[in-house]
Amino acid sequence: MKHSYKVTGLLLLFFMLAQFIGLAIIYNYIDVSKSEETGQTEFRDLPIGERPPLEEKTSYIPIIITIIVGTILMLFLMKHRFMILWKVWFLLAVVLSLTVAFGAFIPVLFAGIGAVFFGFWKIFRPNFWVQNLTELFIYGGLAAIMVPLLNVLSVSILLVLIAIYDAYAVWKSKHMITLAQEQTKAKVFAGLVIPYELPKKTVSKVKKTSRTKTPAPIKVRTAILGGGDIGFPLIFAGVLLKEMGLWQSLVLPFFAMAGLAYLLWLGEKDKFYPAMPFIGAGCFVGLGVIWLVQYLL
Repeated sequence: MKHSYKVTGLLLLFFMLAQFIGLAIIYNYIDVSKSEETGQTEFRDLPIGERPPLEEKTSYIPIIITIIVGTILMLFLMKHRFMILWKVWFLLAVVLSLTVAFGAFIPVLFAGIGAVFFGFWKIFRPNFWVQNLTELFIYGGLAAIMVPLLNVLSVSILLVLIAIYDAYAVWKSKHMITLAQEQTKAKVFAGLVIPYELPKKTVSKVKKTSRTKTPAPIKVRTAILGGGDIGFPLIFAGVLLKEMGLWQSLVLPFFAMAGLAYLLWLGEKDKFYPAMPFIGAGCFVGLGVIWLVQYLL
């Protein structure tokens, strides 16, 4: 088993919370009156502007290209130690995503103020709570942007491509491991970070070195789950909400969680694994079960 039962449980709990909070965000962006007029799911405008004008059938292509280019840019910034640029870029992404997420529930002005406040807190004064609680909303904001641009076929292709890319990036090139380690060191990790000890204990426990007699912090083992592992199954569920209905979207996260749980159970301690092949497989099993239930009903 990759992590302890407690840490595994927390990872799965936060994963599921992110899925359902994200679906609530997406649902609140549905324009009900316009949807009744057109007979299909229509979304209201975002507080940050219009969505990119992409064709649903081929929208996975620019999304994949953006991910690859973004990864190359991150590797470049980290290799040359341009960490301030990485933090500014990450801050902008967090603020925009949180503005969209909060804007689903509160007026735009307050959503923007809250996004800026939590964005700066997350980047420049990170701790266990602000890191993980903001992650519960960030991917809902991203999904609210991307879900209207996709249909079931294109999001399925996207999920397959992401799973292949994740496996290559972890098992072959290993650049995803480098990114995760560098982000964790810089305390600007995009994803969940669950320490094996409570935050209060990790700060207060110190040890003295024999030479300097000065306190040195004890390293605490942490469990991480990348943002893509949270965001892509949420986007998949959001597209089901758009194309099929509410109950279908609420069922899917349980299958995605099952795929993640299988990986955490199967995985070995201190080894890196690509989560998307397992989570993606869970999503497709869930889609098959949903289709079967709809056929029988």
